[in-house]
Amino acid sequence: MDPKFTEVSQVFERFKAAFVRKDFDTCIKLLSQLKVSLTGFKSLPPLFEDTPNAVHELTLARDIYEHAVVLSVKVEDQEAFERDFFQLKPYYTDACGRIPPSPQEYPILGLNLLRLLVQNRIAEFHTELELLSPKALENPCIKHAVELEQSFMEGAYNRVLTARQTVPHETYVYFMDLLAKTVRDEIAGCSEKAYDSLSINDARQMLLYSSDKELAEYIKEEHPEWEMKNGFVFFQRAKESVPCKEIPSLQLINQTLSYARELERIV
Repeated sequence: MDPKFTEVSQVFERFKAAFVRKDFDTCIKLLSQLKVSLTGFKSLPPLFEDTPNAVHELTLARDIYEHAVVLSVKVEDQEAFERDFFQLKPYYTDACGRIPPSPQEYPILGLNLLRLLVQNRIAEFHTELELLSPKALENPCIKHAVELEQSFMEGAYNRVLTARQTVPHETYVYFMDLLAKTVRDEIAGCSEKAYDSLSINDARQMLLYSSDKELAEYIKEEHPEWEMKNGFVFFQRAKESVPCKEIPSLQLINQTLSYARELERIV
C-alpha cells in the first residue's frame, strides 16, 4: 500500500478515536491536517485520475468528509456543514460508479435537506430534492425531511414539533431543535400582531409548550418585551402607528402621460 495512503489512514484513525471521546477540538485540528493530505491524491475530485489506489483513496476521502459533516453538527457549525457537504457531494454523484455506496449517504443527504429547511432556503431545498433518485426519495431519512417541509408550508406546526420524537438519525436532533425555534418564532410573531394579550394557558398551548416554566423561559430569552402577570401574557405593541404617506397620484399620472408621449415619438 502507498505510504502516503497509510499515513492518512493512521491520522484518520486518530480522528475517529478523538471523535468517540468527544474531543472535538482535536478532531477539528486533525480534520484540517487530513484535508491538506487529501489534496495529494490525484484520484479524488476534480481530477479523478485512474491511479492504482483510486478506489481505496476515494473511499477513504468520502469517509473523512462524512465524518466532517457529522462533526460540524456536533459542534453546531452550520457554515462548516455547508463547506464539508459540498466537498462530500461529488463522492455521491460523480464517484458513485467507482466506489461502493455508503450507508451514510441518505442520512447525510436528508440532514442537508433539513438544514436548508431550517435556514428557510426553500428553493434550494426543492432543487436538491429534484436531483435525488426515486430510490432515494423512498428512504426514511429523505421522506422525513420532505414531510417536515410539507407540514411547515401547511402551517401544521404541531406536526413539525412532534417530529423531533421520531427522527430517523440521531444527528437530526440539532437541526430539529433549530426548526422548533423557527416555528415558535413564527407563531410568536403572528400572536403579538393579532392579540393585545393572551392567557398564559392559551399562550402556552399556542406556542406548543408543555409547561408554564418553559413558556416563561422562552419569553425571557426571546421576547423580554412581553410581560407575564395576573395569569396573562401581554404583548408589546407599537405606541404609534407609522403614518401612511399620501400617494402623489396627480404627479404619477402626469409622469406616465409624459413617458407615453416620448415613447410615441420614438416609435
